[in-house]
Amino acid sequence: MVRLLVKKGDENQFLYETTVNEAVDEVTLAVTAIYNGRLKISRICSEMEELSKHGTMLPPDMMGLTDEQVEELKLKDDWGEKCVPSGGWTFNMDPIGRRNGHQPSEHMQQVITKTINEAKTLISKKQVDAGICVTQKMVQECLDMLRGAMMIVYPMNLPPHDVIRQEFDNTEDLSGTQASLEVIDPSLAQLWFSGKEMQRGKKLSDYLGKNEKTKVIVKISKMGQGAPAREPVIGEEERKQMMLHQYRRQEELKKLEQDDDDNYLDSAWADSKSLKRNFQGLSDISWRPK
Repeated sequence: MVRLLVKKGDENQFLYETTVNEAVDEVTLAVTAIYNGRLKISRICSEMEELSKHGTMLPPDMMGLTDEQVEELKLKDDWGEKCVPSGGWTFNMDPIGRRNGHQPSEHMQQVITKTINEAKTLISKKQVDAGICVTQKMVQECLDMLRGAMMIVYPMNLPPHDVIRQEFDNTEDLSGTQASLEVIDPSLAQLWFSGKEMQRGKKLSDYLGKNEKTKVIVKISKMGQGAPAREPVIGEEERKQMMLHQYRRQEELKKLEQDDDDNYLDSAWADSKSLKRNFQGLSDISWRPK
């Protein structure tokens, strides 16, 4: 099995395991699905952290309004009354006015936090250093894990306008957000290897050869963005060591330049009259008083 280290730009994303006989089309779709799935998990985890502090989301027509404005417009959060967290709640106002402030109990907060940490660990970029490959099954397991935690805390489910529920139902609207720039449409996804686009319709072996026991770097990008920057010839650690060596060398040269060029004249071997004094028996005479 060949291992692909998938990168976006210069940043490691995850390891993906496949065979050199796999079609580029299939690999591109699978890698893109994992890449987008990891982004979805990150978005859900971020929103769940906010939910554990400030409860479910307010209806769109109530977001950002003050209590006085809500009362004046006679608006009501009906879903907030239906979707009550298990174990009750305490009020913790959302400073940006997106959520209703119904913070779940401490025990339910722990359930949410534990699940978030487990999901983040499973799809973490640190898995690259550990040599663990990420699969579509692992991504789905993370989503199921997060969905299960939400069902424990909110047995009546979340309001339909809550972005967490929309993420689970794949009805999220990312238009106009930073997240929309990160997600890659599978039909527009491209994989690059060694500065060359891996064209659909070919196999990985057309680019990687027949050796299954290999690990290569591929970069994912959107169609039309051009070729990603090439990998540096030397690694980051090697570059640091070279810079350290160069710095030490420069310091040594500075010290040599600061030394007086005539210092060697004080040495015994540089004394031009030492031979004459040896013949005269004067070489070991000390003029200091005893």
